[in-house]
Amino acid sequence: MLSEDVRIAVGRLARRIRQLYTNASNDELSFTELAVLSRLDRDGPHTSAQLAALEKVTAQAVGTVLGGLDRRGLVSREPDPADGRRVITAISGAGKAALNNRERVITERLEAAVGTLTPEERARLADALPILALMAERL
Repeated sequence: MLSEDVRIAVGRLARRIRQLYTNASNDELSFTELAVLSRLDRDGPHTSAQLAALEKVTAQAVGTVLGGLDRRGLVSREPDPADGRRVITAISGAGKAALNNRERVITERLEAAVGTLTPEERARLADALPILALMAERL
């Protein structure tokens, strides 16, 4: 069945990319830490409650992640100007550098894997990308 084949193939690829993300560098960042850094880089500063909702994890888990990232200088935390009881977290320059380095390594590994495909296989993969993106939006 097509949906089962998609689940298996995309699941294997997603797990492998996740493994690459967590093992691509010696900075010992967890996948959740990487997800939070990526979210802050892509979407800008957020409160911990917003990050928890966006990443679909508990506020306690995000608090732990943000504390670790802050101790390593990968994020900056400032009081919310609109509500001093809340804290706004942003990715720091060091956090961007760590994320960019990790993404560069992953892209190089993916590029090497794509390079082993035949021209026909690469064309078919390119044709499938918009459909995969559409499916991701609909799930």
